[in-house]
Amino acid sequence: MIGPLTASKKLELGLRYFIASVLLLTGIGKLLDVPGFIQVIDTYKIIPTFLQPAVAVSMVLVELKIAENLFRKINLKINALAATALHICFTLLATLTLLRGIDVPNCGCFGVFWARPLTFITVAEDVFMVGVCVLLLKILQIKEGQV
Repeated sequence: MIGPLTASKKLELGLRYFIASVLLLTGIGKLLDVPGFIQVIDTYKIIPTFLQPAVAVSMVLVELKIAENLFRKINLKINALAATALHICFTLLATLTLLRGIDVPNCGCFGVFWARPLTFITVAEDVFMVGVCVLLLKILQIKEGQV
């Protein structure tokens, strides 16, 4: 029988590794073709052209840093919160873009690789990631209260 603390630790580890793996894969996908990712950003029609390179590089660095910190167990609450905020931003951006009627042939989740159109399925995936991140954050808050 698994005790509640052991189960909680395993769930925390699983969530941490899942979120970190997703961010690592998405960050690497974008990093492998930054110019292509800049073109993807342009299709959202929200970031001025002169800012797109900085936004692209910043997004890659943020995703990779959060992934690294989650894998290495560094500042877990801060990084779980950062991952939550990042996925909330992705959810809002995707939703607003769809509501504006803008056709985005590649959502850009993985840069130019694994190109998929932006749809409400993308929004659902982002909402799922927000939920996973919030769950990790809650587990970490509960754990902090027990220490």
